[in-house]
Amino acid sequence: MASPSRTRLCADGASPRTRAVAAVAALSVVGAGLGLRAVADGGVAKYGGDALYTLLLFALVVLVAPGITPLKGAAVALALSWGVEFLQLSDVPAELSRRSTAARLVLGSTFNAPDLFWYAVGAAAGWSLGHLMRRGAGARRAGSRHRLRGTGVSGRPRPPTADGSRR
Repeated sequence: MASPSRTRLCADGASPRTRAVAAVAALSVVGAGLGLRAVADGGVAKYGGDALYTLLLFALVVLVAPGITPLKGAAVALALSWGVEFLQLSDVPAELSRRSTAARLVLGSTFNAPDLFWYAVGAAAGWSLGHLMRRGAGARRAGSRHRLRGTGVSGRPRPPTADGSRR
């Protein structure tokens, strides 16, 4: 039987490990963004940064709501990214950006239509990674459950081998 600490879930049904992975992912995305700016310039840095911005938002959404599905997390991250971009059609982000470096990094200052596409690329990457991680976690849980109970993939006892054991 699995220990209680391994099967404990958050109130929303996700494991505490999900939040830890999301936090590490968020820090990794920030590092990737800083690294990208250090080694690239022009469109690569700008549009790569846009995709990473949405990927960071995806990681933060999962950190706050670890039970969210990858599709919903990606949709929320994309909606936030697009919301910030459309907010740039007003003077608010530009004014805040003049006063604060943090506001400039988070809100930007000017609307740029191609950014909308690259935000979608970041959301797709978040969905893909989230989907793969969920599939991997589900397979690990199913595999460990079957190994612990001595059953095959179907859940039925394994047939005995030539020596009579049920490996």
